[in-house]
Amino acid sequence: MTDWINAIVFGVALIAFTLGLSSIVMGFMTAETGAKGMQEKIEYGFFGVSGLVVCLLMGYALA
Repeated sequence: MTDWINAIVFGVALIAFTLGLSSIVMGFMTAETGAKGMQEKIEYGFFGVSGLVVCLLMGYALA
């Protein structure tokens, strides 16, 4: 049973890492300017950092 739990935790960590990294990249690629552009960059940055933190927590859970 622990093999299934480890596999699920690894899958969640992989998805969180992918979404976190892609959100950070999308934050740099936004074409909006002004307040709207800064809002998008902050939102994408927040989701990116949150995804990477979830990935690190899942990695810690696997260790």
